[in-house]
Amino acid sequence: MEKQKVAPMKQVVWFALFNYLGTGIGVISTLFIYPNDKELLGMMRYIDSLSQLLFPVMVLGASQALIKFYPALDERHQKQLFNYSIISVLVVSLITFLGLSIYANVIEDEYISLAYYAYPIAIALAFVELFKKQLQDLQRIAVPTLFEKVIPKIVLPAAFLWVIYGVATTQDAIWLYISGFVFIMLFTGVYLFKYYKPGFNYRFKTLFGEISRKDYFRYSLYALAGSLGSLLAFRIDGLIIPKYISMEANGTFSIGSMLATTLQIPAVGMFALYAPIISNYLKDHNLKDLDVKYKEIARLLFFIGAVLYGCIFLGIEDLFRLMPDYNKLKDSIAIVEILGFSVLINMATGFNGEIITYSKYYRFNLIAVSILVILTVSLNLLFLNMGYGIVGVAWASFISMTLFNISKLAFIYKKFKLLPFDVKFFKMGVIFLLAGVGVYLLPNTASHLLNLMYKTGLYGLISIMVIYKLRLVYQLNVWVNKVLEKFDKQ
Repeated sequence: MEKQKVAPMKQVVWFALFNYLGTGIGVISTLFIYPNDKELLGMMRYIDSLSQLLFPVMVLGASQALIKFYPALDERHQKQLFNYSIISVLVVSLITFLGLSIYANVIEDEYISLAYYAYPIAIALAFVELFKKQLQDLQRIAVPTLFEKVIPKIVLPAAFLWVIYGVATTQDAIWLYISGFVFIMLFTGVYLFKYYKPGFNYRFKTLFGEISRKDYFRYSLYALAGSLGSLLAFRIDGLIIPKYISMEANGTFSIGSMLATTLQIPAVGMFALYAPIISNYLKDHNLKDLDVKYKEIARLLFFIGAVLYGCIFLGIEDLFRLMPDYNKLKDSIAIVEILGFSVLINMATGFNGEIITYSKYYRFNLIAVSILVILTVSLNLLFLNMGYGIVGVAWASFISMTLFNISKLAFIYKKFKLLPFDVKFFKMGVIFLLAGVGVYLLPNTASHLLNLMYKTGLYGLISIMVIYKLRLVYQLNVWVNKVLEKFDKQ
């Protein structure tokens, strides 16, 4: 029994490590490789955005339905459901290709050729999503994460280096990028079928005798709508910028976006770790403990996010000045600062989405995402038409995401009377503000390296020490005390 408890935790640890490995490779590539060809980066980002919008259509909610309906089925019918999901993805992928072909012949679009490159990536992502859900049921999530998070981070810079050094054409680079996703699909499939043998039972009449076909498709379509809305909201800038500005501008925005999103890695891991706990609290109607955990995790994530964001805000100019490609990177600074602050707000509001998702009010997520999509598209078009360029796109994303988080906060307060904020939270806000402003106003030296080290170091040291002394973040005191105990023993 103890073994069964330990194994999933090992999976979580490896899951986090592989995410950080992929992110580390991505950051290095973003700083040193991608700025050398922003137009190619913009093109790759456009293809990636299209594939991210196509693949949920191909999945059609089948992956979420696996998790939803598995508990109600015996092993034989579970295998039938998995087989049905595979057939569903194949059929919908074919229909999607026909729809894409019709669109290409009816609508004039200068970038339609890139959609054909996005299509095989979308098919690969659809099957990877399906395989991952099945592996999640088997509690084997680490190895697929290695494939998914690391392979693209290696293949994309390799494709760039091919083009930069004249070894291959842009088209060759795109095909190399596509091959990376095909390999992810193949590796994930081989790994899954090593542990799971679904057989070849494709007679599904008995399956839908066990579960309602109507309920299955209703849930699948709801899951599709939620996935599409969320992806559209977060990927729309990658499609709009090339249309209104240029592929090069899309590349510049992409660099800023990649660096800003590295802030949220701790939050992603934390939300995954606490999701079952939140679900249990809601199932047991234990709002008292949920309130405690809600505030505790919000303070922790605010602490991590504010320390990281403050260091980025204070040091990014000096960091980029130390790079040989400063002129190619400088336009991304404003994007990093704006989108980074948006990520910080998302972290500071805690696990809002998880509370709503695991409650009986889960349908609100679809309403909130729909509003987010409308806001994001409208503000993007407004700021672009006003001539604000990619900085306007960043502000559009910031405003829409902030309002999105506020709407979830208001909804949770209305239904559960819970908020992630308390007195300790606001004390932390004052500390970070004073430390940030104080360090920012300090004089610069003639050395960018010295500025980077002393300003970020001083800000981090002041923030951490004061918050530790005032005991505002429980986990911080536990971690620091453990380190101090080790030194005392030595």
